[in-house]
Amino acid sequence: MRTYVLEPGHQGLEALRQAEIATPVPGPGEILIQVRACSLNYRDQLLIQGRYFGGPIRTAAIPLSDGAGEVAAIGAGVTRFAVGDRVTGTFFLDWEDGPADARKVATSLGAPPATGMLAEYALLPERAVVPIAPSLSFEEAATLPCAGITAWNALMEGPRRLQPGDTVLLLGTGGVSLIALQLARAAGAAVIITSSSDAKLERARAMGATHGINYRATPDWGAAAAEAAGPNGISHIVEVGGPGTIAQSMQAIGYGGEIGIIGLLAAEGQSNPLALMTRGATMRGIFVGSRAMAERLNAAVEANGIRPVIDRVFAFDDAVDAYRYQSGSDLFGKVVISV
Repeated sequence: MRTYVLEPGHQGLEALRQAEIATPVPGPGEILIQVRACSLNYRDQLLIQGRYFGGPIRTAAIPLSDGAGEVAAIGAGVTRFAVGDRVTGTFFLDWEDGPADARKVATSLGAPPATGMLAEYALLPERAVVPIAPSLSFEEAATLPCAGITAWNALMEGPRRLQPGDTVLLLGTGGVSLIALQLARAAGAAVIITSSSDAKLERARAMGATHGINYRATPDWGAAAAEAAGPNGISHIVEVGGPGTIAQSMQAIGYGGEIGIIGLLAAEGQSNPLALMTRGATMRGIFVGSRAMAERLNAAVEANGIRPVIDRVFAFDDAVDAYRYQSGSDLFGKVVISV
C-alpha cells in the first residue's frame, strides 16, 4: 500500500516522504480500514517541525491522527463493526470513556509509537474506531477526530455544559473554532469570534456568529468581547492561542465562566489570573477527548445537520502542498487529503 512516513532526524517538510509498504492484516480485536480521506491539524505541523510533546520523533511514523474510510477486514473477536461500515479512528487509542488519565492519553494516532492515517490502509484496535455520522462524506467525517472532539469537549463535557442563551468566545477561524461555532449555534448559544481578517469575520457571521472582532484593529479584544456579550457575560471561551492570548481571554470571561485551554498558536505572552479569582471563573485543560465523546459528537452532528467546514481538498500525491497550505494565513476551516 502507499503511505507517507515522517523520517526521524529531519524537521519540516523534508521529513515527509511517500513510501510503499505491505498492507497490514488484522489480528484478534483489530480492524483494517481502507482510508478514503484524512485531515490536518496544527498538531501535525508541530510533529513535522519536531516541536510536539517530547521533541523530534525518534522513530519513523505514518503521520496524521484524523482519517475516515471503510472497514476492509476484521480480526477475530470484533463485534462492533462489519466489512463495509463507514468509520473513523479516534485520536487516542485507549481513551474509551470517563475522565482522562496517564494510561488513556499515552498513545495517540500519528505520533510514535502509534502509526497514523495518511495511508491507503490503517490498522486500529476495535476500541479506537467509531461510526461516521450517516449524512457526512468521508472528507467531512475526516475533519472530526481531533478538532471536532476538542470543540465538543470544551463546550459540552465540562462541569458547566453549554446552555441555550449562553455566549461563547472563539479565537480565530481554524478547524476547532469553526466546528465550535456550529455546535454552539446548534445549542442555542450566541457566538463572538475573532480574526485578523474582516473577510473571514464576514464568513463567520454568515455561519451564524453574532459578533466579530478584528483583533489587529482592536488590540484590547478581550474587553471588547466582554462588552459585546452584554450583562450575562461570556460562559465559554475556546482558547486556542495559549500564552499569547490567555490574558485577553481572562479579561473576556464572564462570572462563573470557563476557559477551555486547547492550543499554542500564540506561544509568547504573560498572564495574571486575578480576573479568574474575582469572577469565580475557571480554566480547564482540553486534550481532545474519548471515544464516547466522539460518539456523542457524531450523534449531535447528525441530529443538527452540521456539515464541517472544509477549506481545500488535496490529492494524496499532493500531501506536502496540503501541509504547506494548512500552515498559511488563508486557512478557513479544515484542510483535507483525499486518499
